[in-house]
Amino acid sequence: METRIKLQIHYIRLLFIFSTAPLLSTSDLSVNFFAVTCPAAEFMVRNTVRSASSDDPTLPGKLFRLLFHDCMVEMLLNLLGGPAVQIPTGRRDGTVSATSNVRPNMVGTSFTMEQMMEHFSPKGLSVDDFVTLSDTSLDKDYATVLTKKWPAGASSSITVSNDLATSSLFDNQYYRNLLAHKGLFQSDSLPVTDGRTRGLVENLANDRVCFFDRWKQSFLKLASVGVKIDEGEIRRVCSQTSE
Repeated sequence: METRIKLQIHYIRLLFIFSTAPLLSTSDLSVNFFAVTCPAAEFMVRNTVRSASSDDPTLPGKLFRLLFHDCMVEMLLNLLGGPAVQIPTGRRDGTVSATSNVRPNMVGTSFTMEQMMEHFSPKGLSVDDFVTLSDTSLDKDYATVLTKKWPAGASSSITVSNDLATSSLFDNQYYRNLLAHKGLFQSDSLPVTDGRTRGLVENLANDRVCFFDRWKQSFLKLASVGVKIDEGEIRRVCSQTSE
């Protein structure tokens, strides 16, 4: 099932957990890394993304997963109405891509809180980071809406917004939805039903500024997971190694 922006943002957590490398300090990277070698890099990417997003509003959320492609992320947040975050740049692409590394490091939608913690902890991420970066039992009205939009046997190409209220904005509506039992996945219910995280969900739902501040801190930590500096490469074609 395809989804719109909020579901794509939710998948950031799943996709970045694929990395099995240890947490590195963001000091290995730097803001304005391309200032000398390609001063116009961020300007060109920003204009290209802004132009494409005017035709497809779901594009920023889809591109969000490309964190490791450096300068893209900051402008995506701006396009979605999110906080300004200076992302340290200078990452290199990996030279190995093994399918066998994916599933064992992928967070399941039916995971328990303990299983979530087991996945996040080795990456240097806390329970609070998990809640802040996340994108209970379903409210019956919401379940009815989902069933009508995507009935059994329907085409997998149908899109369903994870957030029916503000699907094209980066905001704290997700946490308000959780408190209203409108989380799409089973794993969405964990931060609300677990006493260790319920308070944080309420704080993030009630205070957008708090959410932005906490999100920036957690996202920068996430951005330093599996960073490649010397042993990687700069690909000419994103989908292929240069060798």
